[in-house]
Amino acid sequence: MTDIAKHFELKGQVTFLPTDDHQKSIDFYEGVLGLTLVRDQGLCRIYKTGPASYVGFCERGYSIPVEYRVVITLLIDDVDGVYERVHAAGIATENSPGLSERFNVYQFFLRDPNGYLVEIQRFNEPLEG
Repeated sequence: MTDIAKHFELKGQVTFLPTDDHQKSIDFYEGVLGLTLVRDQGLCRIYKTGPASYVGFCERGYSIPVEYRVVITLLIDDVDGVYERVHAAGIATENSPGLSERFNVYQFFLRDPNGYLVEIQRFNEPLEG
């Protein structure tokens, strides 16, 4: 398979991680490190780490089930195009593209060869910052 980024404009990347103590994560990443909060989704908070890179911390159990541990999210406008490309390559996905009303994103999930959960996602509202 050729490079997805050559066929679909890669807008950025988010690594989502579960947290046992959401408030301690907020205090550390905002208060101590001073990262810029770009989206507060309630259960998840997303911080800017570079021009198009982000890290998100989510309350364990709801947003990121413990068996996932890490979610690598690629921000791409043409979610359906990537889905079609993945299926054409014979790769199974966890679900079909769809709207997450809670987070206002359009996305689908698949697993990489290492078993990591990969999310192909489009934010329906731009991230601040």
